[in-house]
Amino acid sequence: MGRRDGARMARVAAAGLIPFLGAASLLLALFPLPPAPAGASVAAAAVPARPSAGCAATTPVAPGTADLLLVAGGEDGAYVREIPSSYTGHKPMPVVVDLHGLGEPATLQVTISALGAYGQKHGFITITPQVAGAEPLWDTTLGSKDLAFIGGLMHTVDARLCTDRNRLFVTGYSNGAFLTSSIACQFASQVAAVAPVAGIEDPPGCHPSRPVPVVAFHGTADQFVNYNGGPGPAGLKLVSGSGSLGTAMGDAIPTPGSPSIPANTAAWAKRNGCGSKPHRRAVTRDVTLIAYTCPRRASVELYRVSGGGHSWPGSVGSKAIASVIGKVTYSISADAIMWKFFQAHPLRP
Repeated sequence: MGRRDGARMARVAAAGLIPFLGAASLLLALFPLPPAPAGASVAAAAVPARPSAGCAATTPVAPGTADLLLVAGGEDGAYVREIPSSYTGHKPMPVVVDLHGLGEPATLQVTISALGAYGQKHGFITITPQVAGAEPLWDTTLGSKDLAFIGGLMHTVDARLCTDRNRLFVTGYSNGAFLTSSIACQFASQVAAVAPVAGIEDPPGCHPSRPVPVVAFHGTADQFVNYNGGPGPAGLKLVSGSGSLGTAMGDAIPTPGSPSIPANTAAWAKRNGCGSKPHRRAVTRDVTLIAYTCPRRASVELYRVSGGGHSWPGSVGSKAIASVIGKVTYSISADAIMWKFFQAHPLRP
């Protein structure tokens, strides 16, 4: 999104959207979950935790339900750290890295996804990075400095906190979803599974060291990242804007004629060794699950939201910005679905 929209949403967040987090935790728990494959949860539970270096720290980081201060992450960015009250500093805990969209601060992403509140209830640490620079824009090119920052951040988190290195997951929204796709390519040996929201991509030159399970979410009426390929009308408007952000946007959204969201998902299915023809199942009145028949531990799924906008399904915090991003469905929760998916897909070194 552009500078004006990003500034507007930042003001909305500052005006008091953070209190929605508590409500989000309750509401998200009520959403229906897709059934897990037979035996998947049992097999996943059998994968032991792999403690990070931080588990041996003599002075563990204290737990807290919402540490919303930006913690220095080096010259290339910073991050918000949310640690559940159940964190002990000695028992390894899963980590979900949550990446913000274009023109949005990390604190706004905290509100949009509400994963910190969800992690408080379900027992995982949430790390929400923020890219450095005047323009909040991730460079998703493989080998970029922003990907190097994420790699360094994952190392920092493992060193400072007691994390489970078999259960590091990544999700992201919009431009952050594009980066999530690139992270799956570049850090496949470290990241167990990914969940891009409103922006799955098939990065050029992507050759992951192992199949990375993917669950994606996208609305058919997305005005920024067109479900059928290329930028939507709102995305084109941003690209044509003046200034440095307008110029940078040319590399931040799909170009005209680029593959559709289903095609990008199919590319991940092919990369993971899945069958070429997906099967479809109605999940709710407005949501269809498009899933591929894949080898074990290489699942690829897309939740298609009919009439959905450039939005995070189930996001209570997105209500205030629906006029900008379009329809937000509340018939499913992206948080609940991706966490169920993550739990079924730990890393098996």
